[in-house]
Amino acid sequence: MIFSRKRAGDGRQSRDERAAEVVLDLESEEAAAPVLVRGPYDISEAPAGVDRLDLGSLHIPAVPEVEVRVQADQQGVVQQVVLVHGQNALQLGVFAAPRSEGIWDEVREEIRQSLLNDGTAAQEVEGEYGTELRAQVRTEDGVTDLRFVGIDGPRWMVRGVYQGTVATDPAAAGPLAECLDGLVVDRGNEAKPVREPLPLRLPRDVAEQAEQAGATPDGAQPRQV
Repeated sequence: MIFSRKRAGDGRQSRDERAAEVVLDLESEEAAAPVLVRGPYDISEAPAGVDRLDLGSLHIPAVPEVEVRVQADQQGVVQQVVLVHGQNALQLGVFAAPRSEGIWDEVREEIRQSLLNDGTAAQEVEGEYGTELRAQVRTEDGVTDLRFVGIDGPRWMVRGVYQGTVATDPAAAGPLAECLDGLVVDRGNEAKPVREPLPLRLPRDVAEQAEQAGATPDGAQPRQV
């Protein structure tokens, strides 16, 4: 509701007062309908006209020079999604969350404790998506830097794990950051336990090609988008 003062005596508003009323009205409209400048987006808020790879609960935008590597079982159920650009990688996961609050704070603490139990100390750092975790873990290939990010959405949470130079230098994310910013989550309306992974599946054409070739989806070549 807009309130404005009237001039005493003639009941008319001055030009300045009318202008002030217009500004207030515009501000109220903007406050009521905020526009998301970047994602990850809920399916209900996703920008139209973008080419995306549909993996069920995740729709990944097509970004040049980014490979989408998918591991799936024989039924086409996706077990892992990794985006690769050069020597950098971003592993994606999406999970159910309650309607009332986000879960990244709790999940982040669980990751930190899990790493600590394995003898790895993780550092909390403020990043562009909020609080992140950074850690160095030992693998078969030696010490690897990891950066964990989490984004809470309406009844879902996206978790990303960066590996490579981008794990210590966020500015190096480039196209991988573009993929994360353009990511779309299709949560669906089905009730799910909190933190349960949302279902991911291969696109029908990819699953059919693998079946016709007599190969399992696990053996399919990485798909570039």
